[in-house]
Amino acid sequence: MAAGRPRNFDMDQALDQALRVFWEKGYEGASLPDLTEAMGINRPSLYAAFGNKEELFRKALDRYETGPTAFVARALEEPTARQVADRLLKEGINMVTHPDHPGGCLAVQGALVCGDDAQPIREELERRRKAGEVVIRKRFQRAKAEGDLPADVEPNDLARYVTTVMRGLAVQAAGGATRKELLRVAELAMQAWPSK
Repeated sequence: MAAGRPRNFDMDQALDQALRVFWEKGYEGASLPDLTEAMGINRPSLYAAFGNKEELFRKALDRYETGPTAFVARALEEPTARQVADRLLKEGINMVTHPDHPGGCLAVQGALVCGDDAQPIREELERRRKAGEVVIRKRFQRAKAEGDLPADVEPNDLARYVTTVMRGLAVQAAGGATRKELLRVAELAMQAWPSK
Protein backbone atom coordinates (compact mmCIF):
# COMPACT_ATOMS: atom_id res chain seq x y z
CA MET A 1 0.00 0.00 0.00
CA ALA A 2 1.42 3.37 -1.00
CA ALA A 3 1.80 6.00 1.67
CA GLY A 4 -0.18 9.21 1.30
CA ARG A 5 1.47 12.52 0.66
CA PRO A 6 3.07 13.98 3.76
CA ARG A 7 1.38 17.02 5.28
CA ASN A 8 3.10 20.22 4.32
CA PHE A 9 1.73 22.34 7.15
CA ASP A 10 2.20 22.57 10.89
CA MET A 11 -0.80 20.92 12.56
CA ASP A 12 -0.40 22.86 15.82
CA GLN A 13 -0.11 26.18 14.04
CA ALA A 14 -3.14 25.39 11.87
CA LEU A 15 -5.15 24.40 14.96
CA ASP A 16 -4.15 27.64 16.69
CA GLN A 17 -5.45 29.58 13.71
CA ALA A 18 -8.72 27.62 13.69
CA LEU A 19 -9.10 28.32 17.41
CA ARG A 20 -8.74 32.03 16.74
CA VAL A 21 -11.36 31.98 13.97
CA PHE A 22 -13.86 30.09 16.15
CA TRP A 23 -13.11 32.43 19.07
CA GLU A 24 -13.73 35.51 16.92
CA LYS A 25 -16.76 34.27 14.99
CA GLY A 26 -18.32 31.47 17.04
CA TYR A 27 -19.02 28.00 15.69
CA GLU A 28 -21.64 28.86 13.09
CA GLY A 29 -20.10 32.19 12.16
CA ALA A 30 -16.83 30.50 11.19
CA SER A 31 -17.19 29.36 7.59
CA LEU A 32 -15.01 26.70 5.99
CA PRO A 33 -13.41 29.36 3.73
CA ASP A 34 -12.64 31.43 6.88
CA LEU A 35 -11.04 28.40 8.50
CA THR A 36 -9.04 27.16 5.51
CA GLU A 37 -7.75 30.66 4.74
CA ALA A 38 -6.65 31.28 8.34
CA MET A 39 -5.13 27.81 8.62
CA GLY A 40 -3.33 28.12 5.26
CA ILE A 41 -4.70 24.82 3.97
CA ASN A 42 -7.34 23.62 1.51
CA ARG A 43 -10.54 21.77 2.37
CA PRO A 44 -9.23 18.28 1.57
CA SER A 45 -6.27 18.90 3.89
CA LEU A 46 -8.59 20.19 6.64
CA TYR A 47 -10.79 17.11 6.38
CA ALA A 48 -7.82 14.72 6.22
CA ALA A 49 -6.07 16.27 9.22
CA PHE A 50 -8.93 17.36 11.46
CA GLY A 51 -12.14 15.72 10.23
CA ASN A 52 -15.23 17.86 9.67
CA LYS A 53 -15.93 21.33 11.07
CA GLU A 54 -17.51 19.91 14.24
CA GLU A 55 -14.47 17.72 14.94
CA LEU A 56 -12.17 20.67 14.26
CA PHE A 57 -14.15 22.78 16.72
CA ARG A 58 -13.85 20.09 19.41
CA LYS A 59 -10.08 19.96 18.84
CA ALA A 60 -9.96 23.75 19.07
CA LEU A 61 -11.85 23.55 22.39
CA ASP A 62 -9.28 21.04 23.69
CA ARG A 63 -6.54 23.44 22.64
CA TYR A 64 -8.37 26.31 24.36
CA GLU A 65 -8.52 24.33 27.62
CA THR A 66 -4.81 23.49 27.58
CA GLY A 67 -3.82 26.98 26.43
CA PRO A 68 -5.74 30.17 27.23
CA THR A 69 -7.87 28.68 30.03
CA ALA A 70 -5.15 26.57 31.66
CA PHE A 71 -5.14 29.21 34.42
CA VAL A 72 -8.19 27.49 35.94
CA ALA A 73 -6.16 24.45 37.05
CA ARG A 74 -3.48 26.71 38.52
CA ALA A 75 -6.07 28.80 40.38
CA LEU A 76 -7.55 25.69 41.98
CA GLU A 77 -4.19 25.08 43.68
CA GLU A 78 -4.40 28.29 45.72
CA PRO A 79 -4.37 27.61 49.50
CA THR A 80 -7.78 29.15 50.30
CA ALA A 81 -11.14 29.18 48.58
CA ARG A 82 -11.11 32.98 48.56
CA GLN A 83 -7.73 33.00 46.82
CA VAL A 84 -9.04 30.44 44.33
CA ALA A 85 -12.01 32.66 43.46
CA ASP A 86 -9.92 35.82 43.32
CA ARG A 87 -7.37 34.23 40.99
CA LEU A 88 -10.08 32.72 38.78
CA LEU A 89 -11.68 36.13 38.32
CA LYS A 90 -8.45 38.07 37.81
CA GLU A 91 -6.79 35.58 35.48
CA GLY A 92 -10.07 35.15 33.64
CA ILE A 93 -10.14 38.91 33.10
CA ASN A 94 -6.55 38.82 31.87
CA MET A 95 -7.48 36.12 29.37
CA VAL A 96 -10.67 37.73 28.01
CA THR A 97 -9.01 41.14 27.63
CA HIS A 98 -5.57 39.99 26.44
CA PRO A 99 -4.56 41.94 23.33
CA ASP A 100 -3.34 38.77 21.59
CA HIS A 101 -6.74 37.07 21.92
CA PRO A 102 -10.17 37.89 20.60
CA GLY A 103 -12.33 39.53 23.27
CA GLY A 104 -14.51 37.36 25.44
CA CYS A 105 -14.54 33.60 25.94
CA LEU A 106 -14.77 30.91 23.27
CA ALA A 107 -16.80 28.60 25.51
CA VAL A 108 -19.38 31.33 26.17
CA GLN A 109 -19.51 32.89 22.72
CA GLY A 110 -19.07 29.73 20.69
CA ALA A 111 -22.73 28.76 20.75
CA LEU A 112 -24.58 31.99 21.51
CA VAL A 113 -26.11 32.11 18.04
CA CYS A 114 -26.47 28.50 16.93
CA GLY A 115 -29.24 26.98 14.88
CA ASP A 116 -30.68 23.50 15.19
CA ASP A 117 -27.86 21.96 13.15
CA ALA A 118 -25.37 23.04 15.81
CA GLN A 119 -27.19 21.34 18.70
CA PRO A 120 -24.27 18.91 19.28
CA ILE A 121 -21.93 21.90 19.63
CA ARG A 122 -24.24 23.64 22.11
CA GLU A 123 -24.40 20.41 24.11
CA GLU A 124 -20.60 20.01 24.01
CA LEU A 125 -20.06 23.56 25.21
CA GLU A 126 -22.63 23.12 27.97
CA ARG A 127 -20.95 19.87 29.04
CA ARG A 128 -17.58 21.59 29.22
CA ARG A 129 -18.97 24.60 31.12
CA LYS A 130 -20.60 22.25 33.64
CA ALA A 131 -17.37 20.29 34.01
CA GLY A 132 -15.56 23.55 34.82
CA GLU A 133 -18.13 24.37 37.47
CA VAL A 134 -17.80 20.87 38.94
CA VAL A 135 -14.03 21.19 39.50
CA ILE A 136 -14.56 24.53 41.22
CA ARG A 137 -17.35 23.06 43.37
CA LYS A 138 -15.13 20.14 44.40
CA ARG A 139 -12.40 22.58 45.40
CA PHE A 140 -14.89 24.55 47.50
CA GLN A 141 -16.21 21.32 49.06
CA ARG A 142 -12.66 20.54 50.11
CA ALA A 143 -12.31 24.07 51.50
CA LYS A 144 -15.48 23.63 53.54
CA ALA A 145 -14.31 20.26 54.88
CA GLU A 146 -11.01 21.90 55.90
CA GLY A 147 -12.86 24.68 57.74
CA ASP A 148 -11.81 27.31 55.22
CA LEU A 149 -15.46 28.24 54.48
CA PRO A 150 -18.28 28.94 56.93
CA ALA A 151 -20.42 25.92 57.81
CA ASP A 152 -23.55 27.49 56.32
CA VAL A 153 -21.99 28.05 52.86
CA GLU A 154 -23.13 25.71 50.10
CA PRO A 155 -20.13 24.93 47.83
CA ASN A 156 -22.42 24.29 44.86
CA ASP A 157 -23.96 27.78 45.16
CA LEU A 158 -20.55 29.37 45.63
CA ALA A 159 -19.15 27.60 42.55
CA ARG A 160 -22.17 28.69 40.53
CA TYR A 161 -21.69 32.25 41.75
CA VAL A 162 -18.03 32.35 40.72
CA THR A 163 -18.64 30.79 37.30
CA THR A 164 -21.60 33.10 36.66
CA VAL A 165 -19.43 36.13 37.42
CA MET A 166 -16.64 34.75 35.22
CA ARG A 167 -19.02 34.24 32.29
CA GLY A 168 -20.54 37.66 32.80
CA LEU A 169 -17.08 39.22 32.74
CA ALA A 170 -16.37 37.38 29.47
CA VAL A 171 -19.57 38.72 27.90
CA GLN A 172 -18.68 42.23 29.06
CA ALA A 173 -15.18 41.88 27.56
CA ALA A 174 -16.67 40.76 24.25
CA GLY A 175 -18.76 43.92 24.36
CA GLY A 176 -15.68 46.10 24.77
CA ALA A 177 -15.29 46.47 28.55
CA THR A 178 -11.70 47.19 29.53
CA ARG A 179 -9.51 45.19 31.87
CA LYS A 180 -9.63 48.03 34.41
CA GLU A 181 -13.45 48.14 34.31
CA LEU A 182 -13.70 44.38 34.73
CA LEU A 183 -11.24 44.33 37.63
CA ARG A 184 -13.52 46.77 39.46
CA VAL A 185 -16.44 44.37 38.88
CA ALA A 186 -14.34 41.48 40.21
CA GLU A 187 -13.51 43.50 43.32
CA LEU A 188 -17.22 44.11 43.91
CA ALA A 189 -17.94 40.42 43.38
CA MET A 190 -15.33 39.48 45.97
CA GLN A 191 -16.94 41.81 48.52
CA ALA A 192 -19.80 39.31 48.61
CA TRP A 193 -17.43 36.50 49.64
CA PRO A 194 -18.69 34.72 52.75
CA SER A 195 -16.78 35.61 55.87
CA LYS A 196 -16.14 33.18 58.70
